[in-house]
Amino acid sequence: MTRPHVVVVGAYGSAGVAAAEALAEADVELTLVDDGEPGGGLCILRGCMPSKEVLSAAAHRYQARHDPRLTGAPPGVDLEAVVERKDDNVLGYAEHRREAVHDLAEREHVTFHHETAAFVDDRTLDVGGERIEADYVVVATGSSLNVPDIDGIDDVDWMGSRDVLDATEFPDSGVVMGFGYVGLELVPYLSEAAGMDLTVIEHHDRPLHDYHRSFGEEILEMYREEFGVEVRTEVYEERVESTEDGVRVHLDDGSTAEGDQLFLFTGREPAFPDGMGETNLASETGWVRDTMQTEHDDRVFVVGDAVGDRMLLHTAKEEGYTAGRNVRRLLGGEELEHYDPLPHVVMFAGAGVFPFASLGLQDWEARENGHDVVTAQRDASDDGVFAAKDNERGTARLVVDADDGTVLGYHGLHYDADTMAKTMQVVLDAGMDVRDLPDRAYHPTTPEILDGLFREAAGQL
Repeated sequence: MTRPHVVVVGAYGSAGVAAAEALAEADVELTLVDDGEPGGGLCILRGCMPSKEVLSAAAHRYQARHDPRLTGAPPGVDLEAVVERKDDNVLGYAEHRREAVHDLAEREHVTFHHETAAFVDDRTLDVGGERIEADYVVVATGSSLNVPDIDGIDDVDWMGSRDVLDATEFPDSGVVMGFGYVGLELVPYLSEAAGMDLTVIEHHDRPLHDYHRSFGEEILEMYREEFGVEVRTEVYEERVESTEDGVRVHLDDGSTAEGDQLFLFTGREPAFPDGMGETNLASETGWVRDTMQTEHDDRVFVVGDAVGDRMLLHTAKEEGYTAGRNVRRLLGGEELEHYDPLPHVVMFAGAGVFPFASLGLQDWEARENGHDVVTAQRDASDDGVFAAKDNERGTARLVVDADDGTVLGYHGLHYDADTMAKTMQVVLDAGMDVRDLPDRAYHPTTPEILDGLFREAAGQL
């Protein structure tokens, strides 16, 4: 009996390799395709891992410069050394990923093609000139930089996040378009490590505008005061042009922003194999179900950034495993698994010194979902441990169900917020009652801020 044939396009990425691992255990003919060079996926090569490598250099300089107890001139940052170490470590991570994929391909029923794939129809692909007809396809082709469609953008030189991570020298000044997660991480790097004077264009009245006002207002104050960044709020770009010295951005309030270099941190959009548009598949809002199947074909699955939604490493992996398991469930005639992840975001703001972590629901989301809520908020300056560590900036909020005490959400912008994300993930996933949580963090440690939130919320209940 012929085995069902499953093709995973984008097998080096986090979502693709997860799907491949789930499918390698199934009784299928599995074809893995990826044209990556050197291969390893966006997070490893151009995203999470390399950005944290370079941010760490900016973090060390900021903390040395910021601490009044230290004397002498702030240390410089050797950008060549930063990039060299980043490249060494990243290539090691990527090699590990490639080995995992190639190990799968050692199995009798698994084949790997280091080629580019193009769709001929919904489940027929051209892979390096070879026609492959699949019973099931998992599309895990990641994303590419979203270049905004504004006048003049094709006539100016710009740098995206990939260029910034590889650069060993920068000009004196720059204009930044895009102040989402990428911009919030890389702007302090350019200011602190590269010493640039930056003007940032922010469309809303504050960054992180979907969250409680306190977070965006803290970011604005922090970036302006601590990193010397000019942030223009509530303005939009109308056109860009080259100047003798660099670039000029014309804004809809009649003003302009000028600098030596334009940076595009304007988000990402799904990337697809060549020929995707000739199929019945279409990238649009809601086109991928929570089973990871497309609306147009139950036997085509899309995972990771290609979905066009969450675009996070941990959700990409979970989506990949879900898709792989659901192919197996289809083959076995079983009910499919539905992916409904706990919202979980960590963003390394403030050069990574003041990360932002958001898990679960915000208060307005909880109310929309039918909960009566109580909220607690605590500033880092309320706890002596942050003063002792000379990092008093930031705040945190807790959202709790007013009827049964269940913790529904935690959101924090402060020193060590990232390290508290796992603790709060456990609390949220377990549906714990805030009144049952111990408020006895080892003293003095930064999780004391959680203790204060627990006590305040429990007191309200």
